Amino acid sequence: MAVAPLSAWPWENLGFYKYLLYGPLVGKFVYSRMQEESPDETWCLHILIISILRGIIYLLWNVYSNMLFLTRNRRIIQKGIDFKQIDTEWDWDNFIILQALIASMAYYMFPCFENLPLWNTKGFIALLILHVTVTEPLYYFIHRHFHKNHSLFTNYHSLHHSSPVPQATTAGNATFLEHLVFSTITAVPILGASVMGYASTSMIYAYVFVFDCLRCLGHCNAEIIPHKLFKTLPFLRYLLYTPTYHSLHHTEMDTNLCLFMPLFDALGNTLNSKSWLLHEKITSASGNKGRVPDFVFLAHVVDVTSSMHVPCFLRSMASLPFETRLFLLPCWPIAFVIMLMMWAWSKTFLVSFYYLRGRLHQTWAVPRYGFQYFLPFARDGINKQIEEAILRADKIGVKVISLAALNKNESLNGGGTLFVNKHPNLRVRVVHGNTLTAAVILNEIPKDVKEVFLTGATSKLGRAIALYLCQRKVRVMMLTLSTERFQNIQKEAPVECQNYLIQVTKYQAAQNCKTWIVGKWITPREQSWAPSGTHFHQFVVPPILHFRRDCTYGDLAAMRLPDDVEGLGSCEYTMERGVVHACHAGGVVHSLEGWTHHEVGALDVDKIDLVWKAALKHGIRPVSSL
Repeated sequence: MAVAPLSAWPWENLGFYKYLLYGPLVGKFVYSRMQEESPDETWCLHILIISILRGIIYLLWNVYSNMLFLTRNRRIIQKGIDFKQIDTEWDWDNFIILQALIASMAYYMFPCFENLPLWNTKGFIALLILHVTVTEPLYYFIHRHFHKNHSLFTNYHSLHHSSPVPQATTAGNATFLEHLVFSTITAVPILGASVMGYASTSMIYAYVFVFDCLRCLGHCNAEIIPHKLFKTLPFLRYLLYTPTYHSLHHTEMDTNLCLFMPLFDALGNTLNSKSWLLHEKITSASGNKGRVPDFVFLAHVVDVTSSMHVPCFLRSMASLPFETRLFLLPCWPIAFVIMLMMWAWSKTFLVSFYYLRGRLHQTWAVPRYGFQYFLPFARDGINKQIEEAILRADKIGVKVISLAALNKNESLNGGGTLFVNKHPNLRVRVVHGNTLTAAVILNEIPKDVKEVFLTGATSKLGRAIALYLCQRKVRVMMLTLSTERFQNIQKEAPVECQNYLIQVTKYQAAQNCKTWIVGKWITPREQSWAPSGTHFHQFVVPPILHFRRDCTYGDLAAMRLPDDVEGLGSCEYTMERGVVHACHAGGVVHSLEGWTHHEVGALDVDKIDLVWKAALKHGIRPVSSL
């Protein structure tokens, strides 16, 4: 397929190595410092600092936009940001590199940039005049031409409008030609003031940063400018646009074409008549509660490092499965301080959302980290957080709330039983989702397997798996030191199946069994008892170490959401895109089926197949089938 001239970026195939384009600036500055007779090349340092700070500005605005616990009632476009948009905007910062290169060339072409003073008031005045009289009308005229000319829009500007939900990074998502043209336009005030002899270092920094902040403001998809300001000072609405104003440009493309000043839309007859009314409507409703979710997945933070794997930190990284990334290590102390603050003051908050068949599904997070669940003095506080989240969901009309991982720990709250017993009149259905988790594990086991070794055998999941397998005439070696617990589980099995349940107390008993189901963390030494060719199925958090090269390891129980899911743009911990933990999927099935019972406490073995078939019916598929 032919590509329009100058639509592709010259360095688009370099990937992360594109940042090496800053190398000459770094080298030139370092060399000037090392050589005493070399001319001062401080301008290189300024370009590098400005480039870094510009990137930070856009990322901080993105952080704000995706802090749903702050912006959910101020959001303009209610759609979620999906993986497609994130991938399209992945190289949003290309324009910063381009403008750094342009700035470098301008320094050599125009001697007026040499030896600039720190401050010159006349420069700011000249800058403002040139921006209003040259940059604003010129941008409006060219931007309008990009929209009116079918060829220009299709081959160039359509990329910018391919993002359904504006974000700060959307501002940078455009073709090479567009940014080349717009960079020239926006450079006019700086160049003009410099040629006049009024330029200063502070003027350049201020113009670039204010320009970027205003660009981010228009694309943040969260209205922060109160409509009362425009009622008090009506003329301001023609001098400064709002996020609502520019969002209308993205939804109704041939209107609201200005850079920052709606005055030029008014003069050009392209001002959307709904601009002020919609702005007032959104800001007036910001104190109201938004749409009530149909389903809530109540998660928690795993550890300090994974706490940075959220859309409101680095959206692009959250769109990939979690793994420790070295470049994020400098942020670890900040994340640690945030953990302490959350421990002291935070309540359950909204993290992400998506839509499935018209239903709003949200993920809320209990502000507690994995290690805190094992601190005896912290348990009451954690249960209080979970209880308050359930009561809040019940109050606002949520239909199903599913408890994740440690939030349903048996020793913490009996798998959710504590809350259901304490509040018998709950309208929201509390679900631990472990029935589907058990179904996923059981359906991964080949049908011809006659013997398995099970650790964590007396847990909710372990008990259900053992009872289900013995009814399939599979011999289950249950590792447990408690004869009483083993006998209690054995008594639950049909009489003719009880002999298929066997208590073992040592790992050596499984040295000839090639199917291990791991529900309790096992060490490499304990894994060494497994024979070569063993497959480790597991439902333990964190997953066991892949120690044996002659064995295979299954992932945590997970399922892929249906293909018609909308607005999903973040990965759930280590899961692949579109894949969620089985307990999350179990809650989704509960919601889609409209079941009215709570799923808490011990698993009902007879419902395992029922839940599995219901999941498949709704297009929720096991990952292993893909």
